[in-house]
Amino acid sequence: MRSTTRILCGLATVAALAVAPTAYAAENPYERGPAPTESSIEASRGSFAVSETSVSRVSVTGFGGGTIYYPTSTAQGTFGAVAISPGYTATQSSIAWIGPRLASQGFVVFTIDTTTIYDQPGSRGDQLLAALDYLTQRSTVRSRIDTSRLAVAGHSMGGGGSLEAAQDRPSLQAAVPLAPWNTQKSWSSLRVPTFVIGGEADAVAPVASHAIPFYTSIPASSEKAYMELGNASHFFPNTANTTMAKYTISWLKRFVDNDTRYEQFLCPAPDDRAISDYRDTCPHA
Repeated sequence: MRSTTRILCGLATVAALAVAPTAYAAENPYERGPAPTESSIEASRGSFAVSETSVSRVSVTGFGGGTIYYPTSTAQGTFGAVAISPGYTATQSSIAWIGPRLASQGFVVFTIDTTTIYDQPGSRGDQLLAALDYLTQRSTVRSRIDTSRLAVAGHSMGGGGSLEAAQDRPSLQAAVPLAPWNTQKSWSSLRVPTFVIGGEADAVAPVASHAIPFYTSIPASSEKAYMELGNASHFFPNTANTTMAKYTISWLKRFVDNDTRYEQFLCPAPDDRAISDYRDTCPHA
């Protein structure tokens, strides 16, 4: 099934691409990296060299430490940042592959551990926000981050936590719940651009009772999209997944960096064979 709510998107994308490079740069000061292509967003690494630093749980409060991945060079200025939570009983190692992959595209990425592996979505949402506060106020890479361009993501209960964080802090620029699980089904007050990714064969957080109702409950006036990966289980975020990565990159670029060059990958709806369902509120521009 494909959404039909994509009016004027193609025209908006063409118009954005037609702007002269110098004018575009002036209008989009947060743009980082070269013009994207299908192959560049599918690549396991982007154009930025990446460094990483570990954060001990004993040196922080409100979450369980983690690993920060960041572009090594600051030649292009500051970057947007995203904190990512693992799921129930899991640690940051379960989502570690996402860190350098996103960072190499021009983001500071913080994959966190939670205070306990049993923390529920509400707690994980609070911990994502605590991690962003640490990242922007106390971390060794804080000078590399634009504090106005922050996002959250997470897997399973961490995905449910990313919805909680986005609801609690509407100044966030994006949220990406991955196979999200939460007992709360309605997110009618959520205004943060949210990209929900579910797995068609998820038996832990079935899309019919989790991802789809979450997406549907977000107001149509908010920027939102739902992508379902065909035959994917609940654990698709735990190993490198090109389809998940390429559209997560596109969403973060579009809404954290305000980079309309990436809108072409989101609107009209992607038709990758790995996608079994896609819904959105296009146009974005």
